[in-house]
Amino acid sequence: MEVLINNYCMGIQHIGIPTINIESTVNFYEQLGFNVVLRTQNKNQNVAFLELKNLIIEAYEESSTPQISGAIDHFSIDVTHIEAIFEYLQVLGVKILDAGINQLPFWDKGIKYFTILGPNQEKIEFCEIIK
Repeated sequence: MEVLINNYCMGIQHIGIPTINIESTVNFYEQLGFNVVLRTQNKNQNVAFLELKNLIIEAYEESSTPQISGAIDHFSIDVTHIEAIFEYLQVLGVKILDAGINQLPFWDKGIKYFTILGPNQEKIEFCEIIK
């Protein structure tokens, strides 16, 4: 089964940055010209999506974060047909960090996503916004 992942990729969706203080993070990025496009919660953690033109940052509260340079947690690729991509990456033997495709009630109708581990231990999320 060959799936050309690039046929289903729309581009970068967001960059995930953990924070110990969501309000100071939101204030900082607002000073840089970002606008908050969504505030929500995930497992009692505050989450904010901040947008500047075609760049979206997902800031989310964690009880502890590295607080060092290079502390970006993951980048996310905006996709369609997430099930086909998941199955294809399983066949390739890519290290998938999730047991299956996850769902969260973000945006209007929710999202479906899963995360893989790259060759340098980087986390790459594939995310489909449900239309």
